[in-house]
Formats: sequence, C-alpha cells, structure tokens
Amino acid sequence: MATNIQAIRGMHDVLPEQTPLWQYAEGIIKEVLASYGYSEIRLPIVEKTELFKRSIGEVTDIVEKEMYTFEDRNGDSLTLRPEGTAGCLRACLEHGLLHHQTHRLWYYGPMYRHERPQKGRYRQFIQLGVETYGMSGPDIDAELILLMHRLWKRLGIRDKVSLQLNSLGTIAERIAYREVLVAYFQRHKDILDEDSQRRLHTNPLRILDSKNPEMKDVIANAPELMAYLGADSLAHFKAIATTLEDLGVAYEINTRLVRGLDYYSLTVFEWVTDELGSQGTVCAGGRYDGLIEQLGGKPNHAVGFAMGMERLLALLELRNDIPVAKPVDAYMVRVGEKAEREGLRFAETIRNEIPGLKLQISAEGGSFKSQFKKADKMGAEFAIILGDDEAEQGEVSIKCLRKGLEQQTMPQNQAISFLQQQLQECQ
Repeated sequence: MATNIQAIRGMHDVLPEQTPLWQYAEGIIKEVLASYGYSEIRLPIVEKTELFKRSIGEVTDIVEKEMYTFEDRNGDSLTLRPEGTAGCLRACLEHGLLHHQTHRLWYYGPMYRHERPQKGRYRQFIQLGVETYGMSGPDIDAELILLMHRLWKRLGIRDKVSLQLNSLGTIAERIAYREVLVAYFQRHKDILDEDSQRRLHTNPLRILDSKNPEMKDVIANAPELMAYLGADSLAHFKAIATTLEDLGVAYEINTRLVRGLDYYSLTVFEWVTDELGSQGTVCAGGRYDGLIEQLGGKPNHAVGFAMGMERLLALLELRNDIPVAKPVDAYMVRVGEKAEREGLRFAETIRNEIPGLKLQISAEGGSFKSQFKKADKMGAEFAIILGDDEAEQGEVSIKCLRKGLEQQTMPQNQAISFLQQQLQECQ
C-alpha cells in the first residue's frame, strides 16, 4: 500500500473550518485599503533571482540561506519571491508607472523562505504588502501608519499592538553613523556573537536588532543614529510624530529599530505585540527611496509596509466575539424521487430570486432525520423541506432551526418571500 504524501514542512493547509476567519480579516483589510484610495496590483510568484540579489543584497541571510532558487529549462535562475516590495517595484518600472505619477498600491499572497518553521514563522507565508510611489513628504508616511491604526481598530485588536518609530536619516547621514558604530563594536568585538561579527563590516546596523540577551548591554550603550541626523531628516520625523500626536495615535521612539539594507531612509516603523511570544512584529514598514535607483529607475520616492497574515490571524484568535459568517443560510432536505428532481429546480429558482442566500442542497440521499442532522451540523438557519407530496402540490415546508417557530408549509412562491424576510431579520 502506498504511503500518504504529507505537506512540505513549513507549508501548511488552511482547512474549511479555518477559512472563515481568514475571509473575515481579508474582507476588512480590503475595505480599509479602499477607504484610503489604494489599488490592488497582482504580481508573479516567481521572479528572476537577480531581482532579489540587487534589492535585498547578496550578503544577507535571505539571499544566502533562505531563498527557494532553481534553474528553469532555459537555464535562467528563478526564485520564489521571499518578499513583495522588489517585485512590485519591478512591475512599476517595467510598465512605466513611476514617470511623473503617484501610486498607492497593495498586493496579497504567498511568500517563500527556507527557514526553521515555528509558530508564526513558516516557509510559505501569506503577506499583505502596501507600497506608495512618487510622494516625498511626511504626510504619506503618516498615512500608512494611520491606515494600520484604523485596521487594528476595525479588527478589534488595537489594544494588542503598539507602534514603534525611528528615523534612519539619509544615506550620507547613515554612512557617517555607520563608521562610528563599526568603531564602537570593534572595541567590543569579543562580546559579539558569530552573526554579529559577520555583519560588522557588511550590515552593522542589523547588530542593533539582535535578540541575543548576552549582547543586550553592549547594544544598549551603542551610539544612537538620531544624534547623527541633519535638520531636514529631523524635521521630516517630527512632522510624522506631530501628526500622530494630533490624531491621538500613541507611539514609542525605538532608536534600535533599523532596516539593515542601504536603500532604506528616513522613517521606519513597526507594529509589535507581546501576545505571540518571540514573534512580536506583526507589521513593519518604512521609506525606501534608494531602491528605485538600485533597480535601474530614475530618482523617486517610495514608502510602504508588509504584514504577515498568520501572525495577524493568531492575534484575532485571541478574540472570542468575531462574527464569522456561516457557510450556509439554508439547507434543502429532499426525500423521494419526484422531490429530488423538483428540489434541484426549486433551489435554482431560490438562488435566482435571493442572490445573497447561501443555500446547500442535500445530494447524498438519506432519511428526513439524517438530512436534518446534516442541516443542523452545517449551522443553517432554515431547512427547506421537500417530499414527494409537497413536490406534487407545488409546495414546500420551511423549518426555522435556530428559532422557536413552528414548521410551516406554503406555496413555493410564498416560500421565497418568507425566506427573503427571514434573511433580512437575521442580518
């Protein structure tokens, strides 16, 4: 006997009983994005490997260790996307969307990284990405933060996340700071772990983001980037902070919050939680003006964020009052040869007349009792009952499964009006 094939480690199924929560979150996300005027862009899952080497950097854990890269039949090196920003920017450059234009875009779908699976971290994970182009002022940075603030409130988890802010300044300011930071860590090199020693000359800002408790004190005493920012960078950051204060959005300045890639500049932010153990970052974003030139475009402006859906869903599961939609509103019970034929016809009539009604029809036969059990298990509000006698008379019986109403028999056209009325009362 052949053995069952299992899912790939770190790539999991979302089962039918889990999808309503995903749909609930996805529906609210789309509503909030639309309310700010953002448009969806749909991107390929596979891109040329060069795209990620040029954007993320060859000397990074993602490119060196985590990407799913393969050679196709034409000999081209291709990669399953590990993140969405590079692909979105590639699409905008390829199709000329950045020429004297501004855009507010979002995308949604799977990303892939070969890393050790754990709760909240998977090899295939679903990510929402939001990117904006062509806007240099602090208003758009603030807008992205306000958008997320509104989303948390709509999802009922604003109390479970907090906002951290920092500024990375300009590239020139960061280069000056980098020299000071490298010199500082060189003096404490014996305390640095292996990863940090490797990053010392390639990505020193990432050392500030280390979670190694043995390095906590040396990181805490490191020079702060804010001290190396010029007047324009500080004014940009202050404008964002003032906007958030004016609108009552609480935040914390975290001077150790960094993005270790050279194309990031000015604002960076994270929404974090202490409800999910070590996987505390739910959403992260920032300004990345430099990436556009890095990928061959003319100088321009970009800021965006990404959010992992699995971590968002883990937060939502902490709530006990989410109004998850039922898979069906009504279930049709059919017993008898004539009833089975008439039931199919009448079910299509109902769907034509009541487009919003979710109706499932019994298709496996069985007694009235067994079919009623199935209707109850599906969570249906109503059972639509057809036996041969009802079919012969052009009638149908309606039983309310969640209310204390008596079962009623009525003409089929009257049943449609009855169901429409009951459906409105249930909403």
